[in-house]
Amino acid sequence: MKDVTKEYSNGEVTIVWKNSLCTHSANCVRGLGEVFKPREQPWIQPENSTTKKMIDQVKKCPSGALSYYMNAEKEG
Repeated sequence: MKDVTKEYSNGEVTIVWKNSLCTHSANCVRGLGEVFKPREQPWIQPENSTTKKMIDQVKKCPSGALSYYMNAEKEG
């Protein structure tokens, strides 16, 4: 499988997903199903939750496929 990195932002935070690291544990889907929707496009919908909830969930990713950065930090 080709390495793909995708970014999804709510304006405040950007979630980064790396398909080559994903083990499909579904922790993200079970923990925050309103954001992580594998049967939809785009499958990550950050507008559906708060920045804090998304950061907390991303930190629980066991494979490291999900990460995040604060948009203000990247711009500065």
